[in-house]
Amino acid sequence: MKYMLLIHQGSTPLPGTDEWNALSPEEQGAVYASYQEINQTPGVTPGERMDGPDTATTVRVQDGRTLTTDGPFAEIKEAIGGYLFLEADDLDAAIELAAKVPAARMGGGVEVRPIVG
Repeated sequence: MKYMLLIHQGSTPLPGTDEWNALSPEEQGAVYASYQEINQTPGVTPGERMDGPDTATTVRVQDGRTLTTDGPFAEIKEAIGGYLFLEADDLDAAIELAAKVPAARMGGGVEVRPIVG
């Protein structure tokens, strides 16, 4: 089964922010090491870290007109900051990997969704 793991940033410190800079070098290194380990897990297809939600443009079509709004569709604290794909035997394996994502323990969460098809 293939799963998409959507990483919701929540209040997770991001590199380049004051919150990130408040982490010790060891804590920062542990976050990087966790993502490196996840990306090297068999069955994982790494995604990309996305820029902050303040850089988003939301597109809607209403009455045949394309409308754009600066900013994210979701609340900032719910914004997706990254993603990855996992080929695994079952949901339990996907949940186990999601629990290793630093955002899951640092103020955010990871949404696990099966890929249809």
